[in-house]
Amino acid sequence: MTTGKAKILGMAAAFALAMTASAPAQVSATVPYDAKLMRLAEVLGSIHYLRNLCGETSNQWREQMEGMLVAENPEPLRRARMIASFNRGYRTFDSVYVTCTEQALAAVDRYMEEGRTLAREITNRYGE
Repeated sequence: MTTGKAKILGMAAAFALAMTASAPAQVSATVPYDAKLMRLAEVLGSIHYLRNLCGETSNQWREQMEGMLVAENPEPLRRARMIASFNRGYRTFDSVYVTCTEQALAAVDRYMEEGRTLAREITNRYGE
């Protein structure tokens, strides 16, 4: 009986190994503007946090991110990277500012300008 169980376990292990070896590796596709797009996602996350901290009560910037995801329609790993970039931007300021300050307002202005620049560069160079 022991050899039967060992044989079944061995076959199961061989099958699992064969399935793993034959499964295609999940490689995340990239596009030439990915670095700028990831930075734009991070900027949107930062703006979302800071604008809401300083009195704006909307999801406008999160919705901008969602619109970007819809427009790009990225494969799952690239989508996860974009979302992680947005969340990183949000958390960066979440850990620094708990109240709206002059520095937070100045950061909003800088990030708004950077976001406009990135969006313009991406659409001018790679847009249709």
